[in-house]
Amino acid sequence: MGKDPRINAQKELDKAELYYGAEQFRKASKYFNSAGNEYFKLNEYKIARECFLYASKAFDIMHRNFPTIEALRNAGDSSLLIDEFWDSNRYFKQTLRYVPFLKRDNDLNYILFASLSFLCLFLEGKQDQGLTLLKDIKKNVDNTYFKEAPLIGLVKDLIFSIRNRNLNYLDKIEKNIQKYQLRKSEVRLLKNVLVLARTHVSLKTDLNLDKDQYTTKDIISLSLNLNTKPLLEISQNSFYDYKIKELKINGIELALSDNILTQKKPSFPVSLKPGEEHIFEFLLKPNFQLENPFIGPISLSCELDKKFIFFREDTQIIKPNLISPPPSLDISMKNLRPPLIGQSFPMEFLIENKSEGDALELECNIEFPKELKVVRGTIKKQIYSLSSNDNMSWEISLKPIEAGDYNIMMEIKFKDPDQNQIEETKNFPFSIKL
Repeated sequence: MGKDPRINAQKELDKAELYYGAEQFRKASKYFNSAGNEYFKLNEYKIARECFLYASKAFDIMHRNFPTIEALRNAGDSSLLIDEFWDSNRYFKQTLRYVPFLKRDNDLNYILFASLSFLCLFLEGKQDQGLTLLKDIKKNVDNTYFKEAPLIGLVKDLIFSIRNRNLNYLDKIEKNIQKYQLRKSEVRLLKNVLVLARTHVSLKTDLNLDKDQYTTKDIISLSLNLNTKPLLEISQNSFYDYKIKELKINGIELALSDNILTQKKPSFPVSLKPGEEHIFEFLLKPNFQLENPFIGPISLSCELDKKFIFFREDTQIIKPNLISPPPSLDISMKNLRPPLIGQSFPMEFLIENKSEGDALELECNIEFPKELKVVRGTIKKQIYSLSSNDNMSWEISLKPIEAGDYNIMMEIKFKDPDQNQIEETKNFPFSIKL
């Protein structure tokens, strides 16, 4: 019966720790590396990672740059297999400190580890940081080599796919996957990136308004329809060997022109299973007219299976048709003296235009009950235009004939700035006491 590989791995680790404590770094690096490989085979990736990290420290003390890089890469690969991409990124970036001291393959290693770092950052929604790193190492790499490197082509295809919402670039990466010369765990990283990129590109969103036209007094109801049906196809693709379980929307940012404010937003987060649809409802308030009002684009903050993050910006922009509300007139009447039977008294009528549009060709006609006799003044009034925020008033002298509760009616006709005819009737209750 063969030896238990776990026992052998532990023996290697015990030796490594013993030699490291005794500052015998050559032997310590050898046994840490050996223990790391044993634990890696046993799928004990956390322990393997720690072994490789200590191996890298021992190699570093001895100024052995290439073995240091290899040990850090092994630590990064171990982290990939337990989905701790942040740690993987840290170890891949750390290798770049030693690349300048290599005797050969500097260009290859600069591009390899900067690209692996980019892929890790992509899964965290931080690909811009990855691009910055690639730009930083570019000055250390031969220009022609950099342009022709397959991994640089991979990064470009990923960026173009996201930017142009084009799946063809991702298909190209899948066909070229052998050209990138990645290890098994790094291929798994790349496939995770492709799952996330396809999710990003494939999601279907659509912005819609509830009406074709609004006034500045209306509330705009905006709906965002999100369709996750394309995620089913990704899960069914055997190339990825990945089943998407959940898409979580953590927030939505909505760009608006200066004259539109958000009154109500949806509640977040919202979790969806592949194949589900969800409608996000927004209520918006236009405050004034603007030459080119707009709603959108939108930006979605998303999380896939509680470990992959991406920010999806949609380019759809809606230009709502905003018009001024039709003019609305406030009408009031006021006794300027107490009304007494058989005695005339003045009554004031006031018409105010508190709306945004002008009231044109305004006509007013007042009907009094027969118990109120008009002594002086006109019951019909015409004015060419009552401007926004303007008013007009006039007095009529009346003589009550007998006590009672009566109704005074005013009929108003006018046109809005678009020449639409508007008619209103106002009733005013009026009492005459003995």
